Amino acid sequence: MDILKRVRQTIEEYSMLKGGERVLVGLSGGPDSVSLLHILNELKEELRLTLHALYIDHGLRPDETPREIEFCAEAAAGLDVPFGVRRVDAEGLAQRERLGIQEAARRLRYRAFEEHAFQVEADRVATGHNADDQAETLIMRLLRGAGPRGLAGIPPVRGRFIRPLIRVERAGVEKYLNERGIAFIIDASNLKRDYLRNRLRHELMPLLREYNPNLTATLCRTADILREEDRYMETVVTKSLMRLISRKTGETIELFLSPLEHMEKVILRRALLRAVEETRGLRGIGLEHVEEIISLIRSGSSGSRIYLPGGIRVIRDYSTLVITSAAPRKLGEYLLDVPGETVLKEAGIVLVSSTHDSPADPGDGRNEAAFDLDMLRFPLKVRPRQAGDFFYPAGFGKRKKLQDYFVDEKVPRDLRETVPLLVSGEDIIWVVGYRMDERYRVRPSSRRTLKITVKTARHGRL
Repeated sequence: MDILKRVRQTIEEYSMLKGGERVLVGLSGGPDSVSLLHILNELKEELRLTLHALYIDHGLRPDETPREIEFCAEAAAGLDVPFGVRRVDAEGLAQRERLGIQEAARRLRYRAFEEHAFQVEADRVATGHNADDQAETLIMRLLRGAGPRGLAGIPPVRGRFIRPLIRVERAGVEKYLNERGIAFIIDASNLKRDYLRNRLRHELMPLLREYNPNLTATLCRTADILREEDRYMETVVTKSLMRLISRKTGETIELFLSPLEHMEKVILRRALLRAVEETRGLRGIGLEHVEEIISLIRSGSSGSRIYLPGGIRVIRDYSTLVITSAAPRKLGEYLLDVPGETVLKEAGIVLVSSTHDSPADPGDGRNEAAFDLDMLRFPLKVRPRQAGDFFYPAGFGKRKKLQDYFVDEKVPRDLRETVPLLVSGEDIIWVVGYRMDERYRVRPSSRRTLKITVKTARHGRL
């Protein structure tokens, strides 16, 4: 099929252009971008287009870039198309955010396109991705373990970005250029085997074509099918999320647990991925982490949690699932009101204290405790843990490091900073909610007693 006809069909099928748009064309000097510029120029009158071209210098090939810029400037001038250059620092971003150099370059490239499109008032940004790029992307993501969404490949349309050549194979691009005698240049980095895509292009894809000569068309058709199915599934997920979200901030999302527990796994996986993608502080979560979250939903108990990279925590509460990257709260320091009530807002509890002129029931040592009042040094303080803390757990009889006690009791890491420690002088006399200190507990011989009860604050954990 004639390449112009193929591009017209692609534009119409995916509603890339309706006519009268201002289009910014990504121009690198390579065969794909050069052919894209010329094809759109041929369709310019028919579609009433206004074209602009942009070269992006990633700062990675200083020896070759000036020649490429000069070539692109001349190519654009020959078609009377305004031309611009934007420079980005791919290496700098890669180092700052610990990204692969290709990923850093991709992010900066799209950001530069957006900025230049705004500057020249472009309605669309056209890039030269072709059918072979689509096939290579599908194979590359398959090798990396992508799900159906990833295997859907490069979308023909994403926001203002369009890919008019997405149905044209590389051989068709080269034929178009050769027949019209249009010059182009080859990016030497595309010939190197340093990057996965280049190795796929030069090593694996030729081998696979021995088994299927129509490999590119087959893989593109597969990507189309997966994209259509993904679009349907996303509609289902959108409806599901409307009844799932309990609370959402920039770094935390809280989901109702009951619907999650009964949701089909294929929808659950997508719902979780969408939820974290739309929460800025959670974007480090990948498919493998979602599988861990699903296991927590299906088999965890209230209070269970998992820790993911980037400080992200997933907590299975009684009725909700909380996914957050927010820094764990740390308890402040308080003086205990005796007698009276002391509100510990970070822990969401109130300590109610009273004094008695006789021994009192020592309680369970977790939510209720009684101490020998005459042994205490006032004022009593409540504080968070500190390095080197220790106490003598009641019933244990030996000194124990607080850190070791927390580990033995399986106290979650993100809760340890909010566990209140009741202190007399320098001694921890109660790890509130867990265990009293053996040395200060009330005995039958005690003449006076301090009794403390833990109550939940009116609004729970603040």
